[in-house]
Amino acid sequence: MEDLKSRTKHFALRIIKLYSSLPETVEANVIGKQMLRSGTSVGANYREASRGRSEGEFISKLGIVLQELDETQYWLELIIESEILPESKLKDLHDEASQLIAIFTVIVKNEKKKLK
Repeated sequence: MEDLKSRTKHFALRIIKLYSSLPETVEANVIGKQMLRSGTSVGANYREASRGRSEGEFISKLGIVLQELDETQYWLELIIESEILPESKLKDLHDEASQLIAIFTVIVKNEKKKLK
């Protein structure tokens, strides 16, 4: 759990740095703000899930974490495909989002099995 708290916080910090490095264009600003919002909410929602009052609440909050990670990946893909930044600059961050999605998906599946 602590590892994921640290990892999601580090992910948010990387998103913040990426946002700061975006060019000052209207497109980059609009997409960047969306990415900033979703990418930084991953860790916040995970922390909130960790304080859940029930297994159901924990699973529900992790569902939000997964949604925010998926949305962040979408914005990263738009930054790449619209050629705001080259893929090489975003590959590691995109890969980290994929790994976090895989981890949280397994956690949710395991928690749902426990409830049954």
